[in-house]
Amino acid sequence: MAYLSDLMGKPVVDIEGERIGYLKDIIVAVRGEMPHPEVVAILVERPGNTLEIPLSHIAVLVAPAISLTRHLAEIVPYEPGMYDLYLARDVLDKQIIDINGVRVVRVNDLELARVNGHFYMANVDIGNLGLLRRLGLAKLIQTVASYFGRKLSPGIISWHDVELLPGNQPIRLRVPGDKIAELHPADLAEIISDLTRAEGGKLLESLDVKTVADTLEEVEPDFQASLVESMPDEKVADVLEEMSPDAAADLLAELPKDRSQELLNLMEYKEAEDVRKLLAYPVDLAGGIMNTEFVAIGPNLTAEQTISVLREAAPHAETIFYIYVVDKDNQLLGVFSLRDLMLAKPSESVNNFMHKRVVTVNLLDSQEDVAQVVAKYNLLAVPVVDDQNYLHGIVTADDALDKIIPTAWKKRLPRLYH
Repeated sequence: MAYLSDLMGKPVVDIEGERIGYLKDIIVAVRGEMPHPEVVAILVERPGNTLEIPLSHIAVLVAPAISLTRHLAEIVPYEPGMYDLYLARDVLDKQIIDINGVRVVRVNDLELARVNGHFYMANVDIGNLGLLRRLGLAKLIQTVASYFGRKLSPGIISWHDVELLPGNQPIRLRVPGDKIAELHPADLAEIISDLTRAEGGKLLESLDVKTVADTLEEVEPDFQASLVESMPDEKVADVLEEMSPDAAADLLAELPKDRSQELLNLMEYKEAEDVRKLLAYPVDLAGGIMNTEFVAIGPNLTAEQTISVLREAAPHAETIFYIYVVDKDNQLLGVFSLRDLMLAKPSESVNNFMHKRVVTVNLLDSQEDVAQVVAKYNLLAVPVVDDQNYLHGIVTADDALDKIIPTAWKKRLPRLYH
């Protein structure tokens, strides 16, 4: 094993032992099928210029002096590829994402490993020992710590378990953010919260629209607005279409009115209309925090038919824990839970097992009143109606309690209504 900090500044000599410069950087190739980048060249600093030397010209890499297999005049310079990384320039001191630890960390050093004659970028050192090593103090501090019966543990992460943050570096990865996209949206939101707004925006730009939408729903609307500030309107519109209508409305309410209107015009008609309906109400009223994606059926369906309807509607609904029953004019008649549905006989009409005394809130009820109703009746969602009992939407428990329970606590609550 060798560390980048130990190799930096080492003299580079030709086949005759003549010094031609000093090691300034190590170049690795990032290949999608390889879990660890392979060392392919070194960057040598010479008087007045630099020279990329391929690994095939190097006799010994890890030594007091890096020796070559030929004379300076015989060196064929290495041509960097689009998937190559300069470890000191592109990775050292940069922020990366620890996929397993779900955190943003800083690279203090890089560990190289030799396998079957090839060198690979094996691990990332994010601990204090890496910093001490670069200062030349690691051995001294370890000796002192050992004298007092203590041991300094290196903060090592396998390269396979990290992801580079997109930035202004002059490289492109083959599959940017491939491991990031596999994280839970809540974990992604936590990572983004640890970044600057510019860095968070860059990270979101590297993800697909659905992942961006799910992640934005996990952060506060004002932070959402800052993250999409530099994102193209076309992509923001696509993201808004993937978000739940109430979350999309919250985000649009934080943007300048002219941009908000432009984004609504770019959205698909149905999704835009749902959001416009919510924007017509203040954000602290039931009409402003409700979600228009719910499941409503007629009273004449059987339990078996209802299950078929749920299979089609579930992917687009905010919750299917409650199913609402409405007449042909969309007036609320009753409600039943999934438990009620599972216990009913397949041929039984929902009119027979639905609950006809439904707890509701009005479009103009305050968020505090909605929260009190949710808490009093221990509901996971409450339907929102107007004075004619017309069903407009539902308010889920987390949205109702949003201003009453601190955000940090709310995120720890189980989202049982999904």
